[in-house]
Amino acid sequence: MAEQKRDYYEVLGVAKTATEQEIKAAYKKMAIKYHPDRQGDKSEAEKKEAEAKFKEAAEAYDVLHDPQKRQRYDQFGFAGVSGAGGGGYQNMSMDDIFSQFGDIFGDLFGGGSFGGGFGGFGGFGGSRGARKQQHRGGDLRLKVRLTLKECATGVTKKFKVKKKVTCNHCHGSGTESGSGDTQTCQTCHGTGYVLRSQRSVFGMMQTQSVCPDCQGEGTIIKNKCHLCGGTGVVTGEEVVEVKIPAGVQDGMVLNVPGKGDAAIRNGVPGDIQVFIEVEQDKDFVRQDNDIIYNLLIDVPTAALGGSVEVPTLDGKVKLKIDPGTQPGKVLRLRGKGLPALQGYGYGQGDEIVNISVYIPEMLSRDEKEAFEKMQKSDNFRPNQSAKSKFFNRFKQMFD
Repeated sequence: MAEQKRDYYEVLGVAKTATEQEIKAAYKKMAIKYHPDRQGDKSEAEKKEAEAKFKEAAEAYDVLHDPQKRQRYDQFGFAGVSGAGGGGYQNMSMDDIFSQFGDIFGDLFGGGSFGGGFGGFGGFGGSRGARKQQHRGGDLRLKVRLTLKECATGVTKKFKVKKKVTCNHCHGSGTESGSGDTQTCQTCHGTGYVLRSQRSVFGMMQTQSVCPDCQGEGTIIKNKCHLCGGTGVVTGEEVVEVKIPAGVQDGMVLNVPGKGDAAIRNGVPGDIQVFIEVEQDKDFVRQDNDIIYNLLIDVPTAALGGSVEVPTLDGKVKLKIDPGTQPGKVLRLRGKGLPALQGYGYGQGDEIVNISVYIPEMLSRDEKEAFEKMQKSDNFRPNQSAKSKFFNRFKQMFD
């Protein structure tokens, strides 16, 4: 039997309400504690256990630091992130983990090395050589209000977004157009990083940090663009299309990669996080992928039966009412609910029709006489069987 996974929040020791900074700090603490270079003279069994915990922490961090993966995990558990970042870490080598998430380690530890080797892993990037800083643009946030119908079908929304855009004059280079006036940084000699060595309780430790003079670029701009001041970005506007898939729910967050702020000097643009807000519908109440509709029928229809029209998300349909239908009876229209989001969940939902019976508050003389005649009939008095049936239905409301 496969070993059961631990909850990702439990793995990192954080609450489900933890901020991104708290998650990052918790992961940093665990990564340092269980890094193979920190295990010293421990037994092979202890080193193997530390490696497993290191991989477990990396998997948890990969899911929880990403807003989209975290939202899917919070809603669907491990099934929501299977094949999308969670699940294969224990079978990966340490080199593979660094190869896939080297930027994570670099961001957390500044490229520092704890020394010797664990294969090519080398301790968070120290043995992999310096690399130039790649700037990243800021993320933006948008809120979109959807109708229940739009949630059922999916929709494309357009937004005019004020953001940082690439400078048209220098095309993002930061240099005055046509000058190409840059020179190699003399501090880092073009690498974008500087190395420092210092002695610690773990021996000689070498750290790698961004060059303070060129900010990781490796070059210095001598003749800066007069429009952007050498940054390569200016304030502007862009029309952004956001494709919202069918099945989204209120409170979800969608990520639109590459549509956030442009990064300085042609770096990687940021993302846009779209917060979903669903308007209250006049006919339906949503319950996961099902929708609930309250059908109000008159007394004669409840007693005699008949056919009525009920609304659905894609038009009206006829519904048969059996003779003697009681208030509180529930009918189900299969497949008339909302679809599951991108294959998660349990498929297409249903429309649940709750039957209510309308009792008039005022009666004419003839209507009153008709009801008085019915009142005298034994058929209109509830027997013990009817009382038991209604009591059982009443109890189910509290189960």
